Amino acid sequence: MATPTPPADVGSDSEHRQLLLDLAHVPSHDEADFVIGEGNRLAFLHLIGWPNWPGPLTLLVGPPKAGKSHLARIWGERAGADAPLPAELEHLAGLGGEKPLLVEDIDRPGYDETALFHLMNQSMRDGRSLLMTAREPVANWPYATEDLKSRARLATLLLVTPAGDIELSQMLIKLFSDRQIAVDPKIIGYVASRMERSPAEAVALAELMDRLALARGTAINRAVAAEALRLRRAALGQDAGDDAEGLDWETDDE
Repeated sequence: MATPTPPADVGSDSEHRQLLLDLAHVPSHDEADFVIGEGNRLAFLHLIGWPNWPGPLTLLVGPPKAGKSHLARIWGERAGADAPLPAELEHLAGLGGEKPLLVEDIDRPGYDETALFHLMNQSMRDGRSLLMTAREPVANWPYATEDLKSRARLATLLLVTPAGDIELSQMLIKLFSDRQIAVDPKIIGYVASRMERSPAEAVALAELMDRLALARGTAINRAVAAEALRLRRAALGQDAGDDAEGLDWETDDE
């Protein structure tokens, strides 16, 4: 497949934000690519400990881009789990059975709470392993009845928390690896120590750095890293600071 020809240069900030280059990539959800840190270690160990769970229900809660889907796919592969659509839950509950199930984003719109309630009851009754993921704790779920929430509170609760510098560095390395891009470890460390402390921001920065580098026709270098941090801080309403400070390289790669 031919690589698109990047523009010779990118001028204004608005042009930076409106890069129209389509750099579609497929993130790896392989177990070997999962970055284990303090914020996800307990969840990872519980999931790979299947089928020796204390009960059939497990609930994985964490912010966007924290790695919940990656963890869920690791477990799904190990357990041979099905991932039904929201409209299929009531039917599956009625059929019964013990085949493991994965239900992601259970606190997002699209799920019928009666169907969820019946599925949790069936899983508890028949010993069906059911892994659920959510962004919000059970108390904040958008459901009217307490019956569903009371069942969800019986699940083993696993929290995935924001990453530290080392985990963010590992996450950036993985994100660039997914895009088949090699980045100088000094740039990775520099960005990880100055970025907003969230996995979602790592995803946004990796994509922005990739786009800026392609637009300039360069590798991801010190100028690209500094510009990406500046643009992301502006987008978040933060002080832009001096992102060139601290970049003490032996060679000029701009």
